[in-house]
Amino acid sequence: MKGQQVSIAQPRNLTLIDTVISRSRVSDIALVSVGVLVTALAAQAQIPAVPVPFTLQTLAVLLIGATYGAARGAITMATYALVGVLGAPVFAGASSGVAALFGARGGFIIGFIFAAALVGRMAELKWSSNFAKMTASYVLGSVVIYAMGIPVLAMFVFSADLFAATAAMVPFMIWDAVKAVIAGALLPTAWAVVKSIKK
Repeated sequence: MKGQQVSIAQPRNLTLIDTVISRSRVSDIALVSVGVLVTALAAQAQIPAVPVPFTLQTLAVLLIGATYGAARGAITMATYALVGVLGAPVFAGASSGVAALFGARGGFIIGFIFAAALVGRMAELKWSSNFAKMTASYVLGSVVIYAMGIPVLAMFVFSADLFAATAAMVPFMIWDAVKAVIAGALLPTAWAVVKSIKK
């Protein structure tokens, strides 16, 4: 329609952020920018480990997906990957460039895009306002990230031994289970606060 700003994402079901900020191109661009920054900062909050460091990155990725919705969540993660490829030090360990994206950790980064889309879609279906459903959506999003990340990691670090790569990631899966509980508590709490304010 003439004179009306069109958002890059217009799902029928509102996500948490839609109850706070009106949809427009300007708000979409701002949210994507903030999401990229938050993901980059979460990637730097790390504990060194092998084969990849422990970080808060997956927590940030999936919370952004759940807060933004499928389209904006996926676009945010795709933008994150792009700015990293273009040289911004946004990946874990302040790394960047094509080699970082297409190296051992690259599958996880690509997985962020699909995981944010999945968790975002589930949030549009109101999963993010319920503890059990939000926790389950985080677990499913994590499965997507591992499903895309572990095969690539296996090729680069474990001589294509998928079993060895999966075994090496077990401590990270336990860490992600803890983050799933945190996410399961955070989003429903945020929903409750917003609803109480808007009463």
